Amino acid sequence: MKLMSLEIKNLVLGYEDKIIVNNIDLSIPKGEITMLIGANGCGKSTLLSGMSRLLIPKEGDVLLEGVSIHDYKAKDLSKKLAILPQGPIAPEGITVKELCYFGRNPYKNLFGSRTKEDDDMVQWAIEATGLKEFANRQLDSLSGGQRQRAWIAMALTQNTDILLLDEPTTYLDLAYQIEILELLKDLNKKTKKTIVIVIHELNQAARYADNLVCMKNGKIYSKGKVHDIFNETMLKDVFGIESIVIPDPITNRPMCIPR
Repeated sequence: MKLMSLEIKNLVLGYEDKIIVNNIDLSIPKGEITMLIGANGCGKSTLLSGMSRLLIPKEGDVLLEGVSIHDYKAKDLSKKLAILPQGPIAPEGITVKELCYFGRNPYKNLFGSRTKEDDDMVQWAIEATGLKEFANRQLDSLSGGQRQRAWIAMALTQNTDILLLDEPTTYLDLAYQIEILELLKDLNKKTKKTIVIVIHELNQAARYADNLVCMKNGKIYSKGKVHDIFNETMLKDVFGIESIVIPDPITNRPMCIPR
């Protein structure tokens, strides 16, 4: 299976006259989970918006398979790259299954009728996210973790190689945070999708990411494999945390303990 490349070249992003992301170069590793970390306001979510075409660059570009994402037709890009923004809103009274069918919009034919492929993808996404028993339940009747799984299922029905998620565990209890991250790790292993996640919780990032991109003041402070960049110096420089980093006793990944 050929995996798609996603490259960021000299990217400058901002709103009106304010620059948020400044001159970033980045290559997203294919088929792996990359997490963006950094202090609040450093530009993580802005960078993700630029990677998904939600925000037009002031300078530079984002290349998918060597082609600017701004040169793709909207439907074509939506078949290659999916984004789950922070705090998505669904129509009132919608069921999990109905929500998932929205992810099939890029594949709709001229008459807008559903195909067997649509039905199969929706069924697969619902089962992959453990929502089979909730498929006909209204979204607003579910727990926070179940709702977030439903949104991930919708993104999966787009059947893209690349999945971008902006803080998918925010506002969830710890048990639901772990549930969502375990789900994404499992999906990555089974489907080899390239997954990019903005996340705040540092020890979760160290445990679940294959790669980390650490941002500071709109630029990349460091990037690479977790063991290479998750250290006491980075935590002090980027987050102002005096800490010790020790091996997680369960995973042997690095974990930080604030002093």
